[in-house]
Amino acid sequence: MRTSYDVVVVGGGHNGLVAAAYLARAGRSVLLLERGPHTGGAAVSERVFPDFDARLSRYSYLVSLLPQRIIEDLELRFATRRRRISSYTPVGQAGLLVDTGDSERTRESFIRLTGSDADFRAWQQFYETTGRVAQRVFPTLTEPLPTRSELQCAIDDSAAWEAIFERPLGETIEATFTDDTVRGVVLTDALIGTFTHAHDPELRQNRCFLYHVIGGGTGDWDVPIGGMGALTDALATAARAAGTEIVVHSAVHAIETDGSTAEVRFSGGTVGARHVLVNAAPHEMSRLLGDSAPAKPEGAQLKVNMLLNRLPRLREDIDPRAAFAGTFHIAEAYSQLDSAYRAAESGNPPARPPSEIYCHTLTDPSILSPELAARGMHTLTLFGLHTPARLFTEDHDRVKQEVLDATLAQLDSVLAEPIRDCLATDAAGRICLEARSPLDLEREIGLPGGHIFHGDLSFPYRTDDDPDPAARWGVRTGHRNVFRCGAGTVRGGGVSGIGGHNAAMAVLETR
Repeated sequence: MRTSYDVVVVGGGHNGLVAAAYLARAGRSVLLLERGPHTGGAAVSERVFPDFDARLSRYSYLVSLLPQRIIEDLELRFATRRRRISSYTPVGQAGLLVDTGDSERTRESFIRLTGSDADFRAWQQFYETTGRVAQRVFPTLTEPLPTRSELQCAIDDSAAWEAIFERPLGETIEATFTDDTVRGVVLTDALIGTFTHAHDPELRQNRCFLYHVIGGGTGDWDVPIGGMGALTDALATAARAAGTEIVVHSAVHAIETDGSTAEVRFSGGTVGARHVLVNAAPHEMSRLLGDSAPAKPEGAQLKVNMLLNRLPRLREDIDPRAAFAGTFHIAEAYSQLDSAYRAAESGNPPARPPSEIYCHTLTDPSILSPELAARGMHTLTLFGLHTPARLFTEDHDRVKQEVLDATLAQLDSVLAEPIRDCLATDAAGRICLEARSPLDLEREIGLPGGHIFHGDLSFPYRTDDDPDPAARWGVRTGHRNVFRCGAGTVRGGGVSGIGGHNAAMAVLETR
């Protein structure tokens, strides 16, 4: 190991790997320090249940925001597969199926649920509008930040701008749709990873919604072939091939800088750098720099990984392979989401926790061994909403079990058989189910408060004309040669690589 590098990257998650690969390919000497035993951060595939050869995407699940540009620039051997079924929402003995490959099938499903096709027509118009916004916003995410007025001009749709950037999203949803279930399906994109409500005046729900509908210019959420680890393995390979030195089991303790040069103290010693890129939450970055830390963010999700012997039967006469092929919504009607938020906001676990499920193996069976696939086994990953970290602080294990039991009870309420009857069991008779609270995520992968976005998302524009490269690329800190490069960048959040790309571009533009 050298004593000094052009760039030291702190943290080997996907954004840190993206930044390292770009900079090493540009001829910079790069050292990447990762505290854990391997790179990947939250974007990993792991054999969660040791008795079974099934590599689950353990913490992050789907890909939408990763630009094809990054895949091509870094020559990554990585691909995703589109899910034809967007979502299924069971309601009583029926359900709402959104099939992107069959508009008439979707229309008929709306009619069975609501009694008319009015909400279906509103749905089409609404998502045509968000589709146009996606086509115009997504390409800007890997360019210098536009100003607010520049982005508004690029979108060139005053009604869409007003609905997404100016007014609480709940107003638009309530004016556009009449059915409680339909409204809830739309709102979920505004709540995944963000603890808020439809009428939040700070527009946190709008910012979250924007990032959920612009990915790839289409808003599609795709399944990573080979699991999330396939992406970070490809990135680590690209970074090493370009010359990055990657050192694991190397926790960083402190960063000192005078604005021109920096020293990074870690478990293996001290190393110098012209630039330091921090792929950690702003709260953690402040601690490393000795700055006053911002308020700790608060995550609000329960993550559950399951391995099943078979998919469960549903109350509606629908093939489970269709129902679980997209996003499977549970207790996510508009009124249910609001009730759950109000309970959690007051400090009480929701009686009927909302959640949604993804079944990767219906789209990508390669994460299972051929033997498990032949036996008809499947993985399910559940993302529970409105379970903020504050609920778990006093009696973590008891509250986690209480929330998990309530969540599974809500799932059972829409199934024709208990989910536990479908779960695989290991050689010791233990069911193959793993649950993680926000506090578990903080402890295991270093997410302060368990917040999967490292903090509230921001709109993808800037409010000043500062020519400094770090400001132009949305990675600025209070130190001239220390940049953010993770989800805490202006356009960070989700598995995108955008934070890493933009931090690398800022370094390359800095003189």
